[in-house]
Amino acid sequence: MANGGAGGGGNNGGGGNNGTGNRTEELQPHPVKEQLPGIQYCVNSPPPWFEAVVLGFQHYLLSLGITVLIPSLLVPLMGGGDAEKAKVIQTLLFVSGLTTMFQSFFGTRLPVIAAASYTYIIPITTIISSTRFTYYTDPFERFVRTMRSIQGALIITGCFQVVVCFLGIWRNIVRFLSPLSIAPLATFTGLGLYHIGFPLLARCVEVGFPGLLILVFITQYLPRCLKMKKGVMLWDGNRCDRYGIMLCIPLVWLFAQLLTSSGVYDHKPQTTQTSCRTDRTGLITNTPWIYIPYPFQWGSPTFNITDSFAMMAASFVTLFESTGLFYASARYGSATPIPPSVVSRGTGWLGVGVLLNGMLGGITGITTSTENVGLLAMTKIGSRRVIQISAAFMLFLSIFGKFGAFFASIPLPIMASLYCIVLCFVSSAGLSFLQFCNL
Repeated sequence: MANGGAGGGGNNGGGGNNGTGNRTEELQPHPVKEQLPGIQYCVNSPPPWFEAVVLGFQHYLLSLGITVLIPSLLVPLMGGGDAEKAKVIQTLLFVSGLTTMFQSFFGTRLPVIAAASYTYIIPITTIISSTRFTYYTDPFERFVRTMRSIQGALIITGCFQVVVCFLGIWRNIVRFLSPLSIAPLATFTGLGLYHIGFPLLARCVEVGFPGLLILVFITQYLPRCLKMKKGVMLWDGNRCDRYGIMLCIPLVWLFAQLLTSSGVYDHKPQTTQTSCRTDRTGLITNTPWIYIPYPFQWGSPTFNITDSFAMMAASFVTLFESTGLFYASARYGSATPIPPSVVSRGTGWLGVGVLLNGMLGGITGITTSTENVGLLAMTKIGSRRVIQISAAFMLFLSIFGKFGAFFASIPLPIMASLYCIVLCFVSSAGLSFLQFCNL
């Protein structure tokens, strides 16, 4: 890894013969740094409790976007209504909190959030559109039958991922990943989710675009505006980076509420009203006050070999996705590169999350959250305690559903505007691995 640096020093070292040997170190290229500098709190150094709680809640808010998006897309196709969608969201949030706790204590112990996976949408949509469910005329019965089939496929997929990872098969694959292969793996993990960034923002530009501008201003320009001419800070500018999402969401949400209350969307198409209005999610009224997800709440799962193989293919994709995010989170947590055995153990616990989703009735699999890894970079805080607090918020607000439904009613274009920024940081982490290559 140091060949590039040594070569650079050798080329510039000829000046030493001319009496300028002291210039050799000045002309050397930047040294390779296994741990990313500039991180304010690393994996093992937690911030003060108040800041940790606020930052943990910020991670919870960011993970809500994908957690609400997937059931909102799939449950209506299955025949379910707002009440079924609310229960599925609570189940997903509950399993995400449990899996994040498992990952934090027993898995990689990196600052990563386990969240619903967008990769499973293609096989799940295939199951939903299967002809064997078209014979049910009652929408609720069709929803239950479809959910049972999805549960069976998720259970088999979770067992497959657990076996592949805990038996060391995935560890032997990760051993062959060099920095040159990790670089595009982590980079395209961030770029691959841009289809839920700008396309979702475009559904309601008048709400999403202001959120994008406000977040960029708070995180990039507000610290400079708070400086006096002589360079004295009026306020700690680093806190703008830490709490950018906490400052951005209330402002844009209030703006969306003003547009809704003023009647701007009253005569707009139905799709525009669903994306832009703050009173069209149907979650607050249909979510129970207290709800604890329990195994097989929709009935006994059904198993289909074709559905299971399609779901296992999606699981194999998430293994690569999670591996790239583990390396990126290690960079943003200022940790040393993780060994293949730890990567395999972490993906194994994600398989446990997929298995739990299949048993409890979650509608999709579990993977490492790309957005939350990007938030680590934006806040410059990679503390494990912050992630554990975020998991506690997930568990608490999934059980006490009314409180969680209030935050889940944030319009999706607002969340999409945040994704457009944080996903860039994930891609930059992948590009940073090029320093370990002899270029």
